[in-house]
Amino acid sequence: MSDPITQAGTPAPRPGDDKPRPGMSERSIGLLGDRKKARLDELARAGVDQGGVSLVRDAVRRLRRNPVAIVGAVIVGLFVLMAIFAPLIAPHDAVQRFDELTKNLTVDTIPGASGDFPLGSDPLGRDFLSRMIYGARQTLFVGVLATLIGLALGVLIGAIAGAFGGWVDVVLMRLTDVMLALPSLLLAITLVAMASRSSQWTVIFAVAIVSVPIFARLLRGSMLAQRESDHVLAARALGVKERNIVLRHMLPNSLTAVIVQATLTFAVAILDAAALSFLGLGDPDINRAEWGLMLGVDGQRYFEVRPELAYYPALAIIVVALGFTLLGEAMREAIDPKNRR
Repeated sequence: MSDPITQAGTPAPRPGDDKPRPGMSERSIGLLGDRKKARLDELARAGVDQGGVSLVRDAVRRLRRNPVAIVGAVIVGLFVLMAIFAPLIAPHDAVQRFDELTKNLTVDTIPGASGDFPLGSDPLGRDFLSRMIYGARQTLFVGVLATLIGLALGVLIGAIAGAFGGWVDVVLMRLTDVMLALPSLLLAITLVAMASRSSQWTVIFAVAIVSVPIFARLLRGSMLAQRESDHVLAARALGVKERNIVLRHMLPNSLTAVIVQATLTFAVAILDAAALSFLGLGDPDINRAEWGLMLGVDGQRYFEVRPELAYYPALAIIVVALGFTLLGEAMREAIDPKNRR
């Protein structure tokens, strides 16, 4: 007579059936144990195959489903591609003057759109479309470099304040409070005015210094929250050196919010650099194609003659800043669960 457990059509065992019952043979108990083990192995393999969802993967998945992030990424991507491939996209050289434009160029007349020059001429007889395309490269250079410098200095200050605490934290944070007390544009104007001669680099460093307290404050707050977390306390209990705790545990887990803030700061850096150029405190080189410089020098001076010289750079600055803002806000919402709707 065959064992009842091995007969075909026998229903699956219920949750309490794996316990030994009186009268069950050793062979039956062994079969129940094998079934239970096989089922656990199957569940374990299924868990391994599916895998867990990391924070980065979950953030990317949310960004791909967010229309705001898609719009921002498209704007930023087009801007970056235009800056990288400017020599291939621009129809003419950005500094070349053309006879067909200069012959009709007067103080009160600037040639408009024509067949070879879709956006017309600038006040010096150069192709305005080519200068707009090359201006994307220069604007990207100023914004990226200013943001990276501000990010590096802010991370350094915030990491020192968050790691050491005590009087070091008090001194550094009071300095950042002084900088935050001043409006960012006013502080940038003051820093540029202190330079003996304005240039592109003075604008970059002024915009970078303005963003330092933002990064420092944000990183310091994140690191203070990490100081009392379970994994940091466990590392201290195991005797891990404080330097290793800061560099391997606290700092990496605190950088996510700072990186997201850098995306938002990039838009602010572009706007601040354009404002400095508009006020006449930017790069004095008239041959350099940069949207803020074009808006401040050509657009302001010749606005009544040809207002398009101001409209096009201003529109480009607004669209690019909007793209980085949308992308940054979407990244913040995707990474930080508190900001999710």
